[in-house]
Amino acid sequence: MALDADILLDRRRLKKSIFRWRVLAVVAVIIAIVIAFARSGVSDAVWGNIGPRIVEVNIEGVITEDPYLLDALEEIEEDSDVAGVILHINSPGGTMVGGEALFESLRRIGETRPIVAEMGTVAASGGYMAAIAADHIVAHRGTVTGSIGVIFQSMNFNGTLEKLGVEPLTVKSGPLKAVPNPFEPVDDGARTAMESLISDMFGVFVDMVAERRGMDTDTVRKLADGRVYTGQQAVANGLIDEIGGRREALRWLQDEKGVAPDVAVVPLEIDYPDDSLMTVLFEGNIGKMLSSEGLKLDGLLTVWQPE
Repeated sequence: MALDADILLDRRRLKKSIFRWRVLAVVAVIIAIVIAFARSGVSDAVWGNIGPRIVEVNIEGVITEDPYLLDALEEIEEDSDVAGVILHINSPGGTMVGGEALFESLRRIGETRPIVAEMGTVAASGGYMAAIAADHIVAHRGTVTGSIGVIFQSMNFNGTLEKLGVEPLTVKSGPLKAVPNPFEPVDDGARTAMESLISDMFGVFVDMVAERRGMDTDTVRKLADGRVYTGQQAVANGLIDEIGGRREALRWLQDEKGVAPDVAVVPLEIDYPDDSLMTVLFEGNIGKMLSSEGLKLDGLLTVWQPE
């Protein structure tokens, strides 16, 4: 009987020992997974970035309506750990609605967090509209910016069709329906209607610049004749605040807004669906820049188009 008791005791000890090793093995596996996630950046996607941080938002290429970007900006707006935003812009502009939606989304963030814009090679027209959403703007001396204005483009093939002996037929409910039409000449009524559209949206753009840059409307209108400015000229005209780049942008956040120097800068992650990513890249911003139809955008445009 004593022997049976010893065997039973040994078995219990063995079971306890095996259980402890199993627990230790599970803990080790969990730790290994966490470390692997942390090194690969997956942990950020699963649990989110924890702790204060500066988010870098990159605006590249032609600006159009991008609901995925706007959703990502809304997450910044709701994230109390975001200490500030660096807005890097390298864009000739884009559609009026795309620029306006981006501006409004950035301003909602700016109500509670500082935003500094860092201009790259080009930040013109709609790119400048995005920049003025920031509280401070820095640009390089050679940055091309400005081009404050709105355009509406079309073509007219009427003369070519006449030479080919082709007569287009259009039936419409009113004289201003579907104008401008590339298959019929533009009369005074159509031109007046288009100019009214341009004037209305140009006034919106001018008012945005005047409000954000603390300038009177007449001064902005003198600067807003469509021309572009270098970074140096933009500083002199009050369109931007400082010559510089990333270092100056970070220094402004630290010196003027009290962001700690050791706060990490992390890029904004935009959750594009896999099936739409290529569409966004090649039929959207990049595609419009690389294709032969580069700036064939719908609607009113606020974009710089060098000849």
